[in-house]
Amino acid sequence: MDRLPVSSSNLASVGYDPSSMTLEIEFKDGSLYQYFDVPVAVYQGLMNADSKGTFFSQNLRNDYRYTRL
Repeated sequence: MDRLPVSSSNLASVGYDPSSMTLEIEFKDGSLYQYFDVPVAVYQGLMNADSKGTFFSQNLRNDYRYTRL
């Protein structure tokens, strides 16, 4: 999955596959996670958020199934 670099103190890059509704996040520490069944509106909200880390914590971290790659 292609990821775009983002301006964040915690997140390094973000990718999204709309066909599988999979969100992929690379963190600054190098860890990589995929979050499943994420609606496109949540992805768009993350990408448009002033603070991507805060958005992630409030809207993604505990709300979606995930796996570490």
